[in-house]
Amino acid sequence: MAKTVLVINSGSSSIKYQLVDLESGEGIASGIVEKIGEPIDGHYKYEYNGEKHELDEKVENHEQGLKRVLGFFEEYGPSLEETGIIAVGHRVVQGGDTFPNPALVTPDTTAKVEELAVLAPLHNGPEAKGARVMRELLPEIPQVYVFDSSFFQQLPKASSTYALNKEVADKYKIKRYGAHGTSHWFVSSQIPEFLGIDAEAAKGLKQIVLHIGNGASASAELGGRPIETSMGLTPLEGLVMGSRTGDIDPAAVFHLMRNADMNVDELDDLFNKKSGMMGMTGFGDMREVHRLVAEGDENAKLALDIYVHRIVSYIGAYTAQLGGLDVLTFTAGVGENDEIVRRMVCEKLAPFGVKLDNDKNDTRSKEPRIISTPDSTVTVVVYPTNEELAIAQRANEIVTAGEDTYGNKI
Repeated sequence: MAKTVLVINSGSSSIKYQLVDLESGEGIASGIVEKIGEPIDGHYKYEYNGEKHELDEKVENHEQGLKRVLGFFEEYGPSLEETGIIAVGHRVVQGGDTFPNPALVTPDTTAKVEELAVLAPLHNGPEAKGARVMRELLPEIPQVYVFDSSFFQQLPKASSTYALNKEVADKYKIKRYGAHGTSHWFVSSQIPEFLGIDAEAAKGLKQIVLHIGNGASASAELGGRPIETSMGLTPLEGLVMGSRTGDIDPAAVFHLMRNADMNVDELDDLFNKKSGMMGMTGFGDMREVHRLVAEGDENAKLALDIYVHRIVSYIGAYTAQLGGLDVLTFTAGVGENDEIVRRMVCEKLAPFGVKLDNDKNDTRSKEPRIISTPDSTVTVVVYPTNEELAIAQRANEIVTAGEDTYGNKI
């Protein structure tokens, strides 16, 4: 009998979902609920078997939205029962030090997820709310939290610890937690098999993964274990992103507070939503940035150069920390689809023997592929991420074991 997991990603005003077939790894049905809790009509989209169904109506809360989603499965197919659903997997951004592994959804774990909202105020609250609702709607189906931060709980302390006053750091739990961990774990774990590297050789594999989309992060893995990642206490640190600054002198905050009379909320909004490529060019979408560059816009050209400069700087630092580099992997929206960014990055690495096959780089494909030449010192790979499948697989591990690592039993 087939086995499936319903993956839920609850946001403050939206819910993304996908029913994943564990055997094939494919998404059977998927959709989104938008504008939850807003005074205007919300929007539902449901896709299954090549057909798309859409509905506009006011969505008061997550419970109403998720009830409607379950109704779509019954009305348009497939029936969750007939697909062999074994779990509902909930993506959670921040597990802090509390959750180094996935956890069953219980009143206790849900309370702890909500407590960790102090580290991810835009994410953890809605994610806990979605899990609570689904536990009520499908009480017989195990519900599992899968944390984006779990993969990077393995970071060495030299990487995860900030040079901040220790008492303050300990009291307020300030450290590098990272983000996009589910994606980094999935992609890095697939590369050895994809490249035909045996288990023994994979123990020493030196890999950098670039998850670059609207949000962007880099990570370094040695033998599949992370030793570095670019996002920190929050997803703001690191690479230049669609609307986030990435790395910036923290004294910029003091400067703007003193000289621009900006308060904390205004600064949060500026750094997270009005900076990055959006702040420099007016567009967070890299396709629009490339259009501006092609039209001769010098401001857009500079922004693109800054974007690539930051990526290359991280590659250099991580290569040194790894003691060399075997594989450079591009993933996520920009990483998978933007041949210009990939080419610009690899051209910067040419003095170190990195050679790009331009024909392979310029070819669009949804399949994993090597885009470097056979004589390149580093194998450059484009590997599509699949966070939904990764969440489904982790949820399946809990169901198979019958309990999580915290003593909660199904």
